[in-house]
Amino acid sequence: MARLSLRKLFLFFLCLSAVLFLLISLQVVVELGQFERTVHKLPPRDLREAGQRHHSQGLSVLAGEKTSPGELRAQYPYIVWWSPLTGENGRLGECGTNKCFFTINRTFYSHPFTQAFLFYGTDFNIESLPLPRRVHHQWALFHEESPKNNYKLFHEPAISLFNHTATFSQHSHLPLTSQFLENLDVLTSQAHLVPLTQKNKLRKTLAPVAYIQSDCDTPSDRDTYVSELMKHIQVDSYGQCLHNRDLPPLLRDSTAMEEQAFYQILAQYKFILAFENAVCDDYITEKLWRPLKLGVVPVYYGAPNIWNWLPSNRSAVVVVPDEPPEKLAQYLKRLDENDLEYSTYLEWKLKREVSNLKLIKELKERPWGVQDLTQDNYLDVFECMVCNRVWENIDRRKEFLATRRLCKEFGLQVTSSPRKRL
Repeated sequence: MARLSLRKLFLFFLCLSAVLFLLISLQVVVELGQFERTVHKLPPRDLREAGQRHHSQGLSVLAGEKTSPGELRAQYPYIVWWSPLTGENGRLGECGTNKCFFTINRTFYSHPFTQAFLFYGTDFNIESLPLPRRVHHQWALFHEESPKNNYKLFHEPAISLFNHTATFSQHSHLPLTSQFLENLDVLTSQAHLVPLTQKNKLRKTLAPVAYIQSDCDTPSDRDTYVSELMKHIQVDSYGQCLHNRDLPPLLRDSTAMEEQAFYQILAQYKFILAFENAVCDDYITEKLWRPLKLGVVPVYYGAPNIWNWLPSNRSAVVVVPDEPPEKLAQYLKRLDENDLEYSTYLEWKLKREVSNLKLIKELKERPWGVQDLTQDNYLDVFECMVCNRVWENIDRRKEFLATRRLCKEFGLQVTSSPRKRL
């Protein structure tokens, strides 16, 4: 009898537990459903008033409904940073007459207003993408770094995924080629220029050539070339790569590369080795612009089309990859010993004249600025470029025209280095 009572009690608690479990599960499902609707249909609270019209109507062009131009323009496309570069949960951006809602919230993937996804090249991962990609989804790439940063992007199957691009290439929709150069005034300034007579005196304690690199494993294999060059001419190497000379303790951190004290040391040299970590058309970094700003002759190895960007035809010694380092060393020694010939490389600086019309045009007409609070930065300009192109496609759909996808205008071809294939 006691056993029967215990058995009934056990069954009673088992049934009660099952009922409670079902009730709790049902409540969780209901709350998740409410959360899902909130996430996908409402913008952040501080933007609800600005985007109030979002809630009553969708982008009808996506659903095939007929909408008047006024009604369509009253709605804001959603643009999602799939790479959380900006860190903004939600912002209504104004791009001229167009407005777009920008967010890093990936749950907006399935929102009917979502039109575009933005990717930061360094963080681009083919294993984490907004898939399946819907017919109206546009992808945009922002990648200011070199191919070394993410080699996947420099293969046709990957780069052709994007409708809009902002890269170092002049063939990108928003070229960032001059991203390391503030303006023409900085380039022609003589604020750091050390007179040649003083440089000649300093040659008693300094080598004619300086090298400053701490990334010693690069696609361009620059250290192999420099190592051979050092056998034929004296080079002061301050970085971790091929290191043979120390900087003052306060300047040894990589964050000190723009310090005035660091500039003063480099400005004393006649030549600085400006070797990029990758060999690609239009990939030009501070390695070239820094010596030009300081009044030092750069010995440049990198972008094969560098002649398109130099301030004058005689402002840098450009390395010829097919020639041995010994030949370059002989030429640098000749310039070191001949003041008149060496001075021809600084003539543009002394006259403060930039003769390269392409470079002048680029710096004057680019829609973004570098360290200039009076201009937009290139990230904001990139967002607005995508926003405006999204609206362009919306308008084209409205007029029953084909969407412009523009998938092959990136021009990110990588050329080979003299030592190693990229």
